[in-house]
Amino acid sequence: MRLRHSARSALLAVSLLSVGAPDGTAAGIPDVPPQVPPAARARIQPVTEHPSLAVKVAGAPFVARREVFEFLLDHPDFATHVTRALKLARYKIWRTPGGLGIDDGWGTVGTFETVWAGTGLRVMYARGAYQHKILPDIQGQAVVLIDYGTEPMTGGRSQINTAISGYVKLDSRFLSVASRLASSVARAKGEKEARKLAELFAETTQAIETDPAGVFEKVRRRPDVPTAELEDFRRLLNLPRAAH
Repeated sequence: MRLRHSARSALLAVSLLSVGAPDGTAAGIPDVPPQVPPAARARIQPVTEHPSLAVKVAGAPFVARREVFEFLLDHPDFATHVTRALKLARYKIWRTPGGLGIDDGWGTVGTFETVWAGTGLRVMYARGAYQHKILPDIQGQAVVLIDYGTEPMTGGRSQINTAISGYVKLDSRFLSVASRLASSVARAKGEKEARKLAELFAETTQAIETDPAGVFEKVRRRPDVPTAELEDFRRLLNLPRAAH
């Protein structure tokens, strides 16, 4: 199965469900950072301790305003309005009474939540399914850790360095065992998806840095964009109110 575009933070978690999964212990499992508190650690432990697949990828550094980067990280539903307006990704995220829903546009659907947010780290949990037209759905859980650091630069911008860890655990023991036969392929695809997520961070923030007013106008024209977050985004970009 061909993997497609990722969009923002937790989107990797749901997309990993469509990768297929080898035994995560074969090449070592990325450590969960020690600053993750006990309650959040317990929430993700069933996935991170015995994953079907585990990958960790360092993204290429990029330059952006830290506040903009973190705003998009912490408002994933709004972030997909930005990436879709810029035609960078097909993912759609929306708010539901029970949390956030997600559809990657290629057959993977699910729900996710931010389990913990701290300085330089976001921890996200997802449950989803890859819906195949012929074969039964592939269901599972996933966790994504986005670890980042910043180095101040001129003009209020920073160099942002990211490391993305992804863990997926399939509900079917049969699929988990059978997919070990293709472990190198699955791991390579998982790492590719994580790199694409890091690249999307860079592409989105670079577009905003280059033309903040133009990006804002494209997002503003979307019919279902949340008005409160749109206004917060305008203020963050230091743009004037639109004339009525």
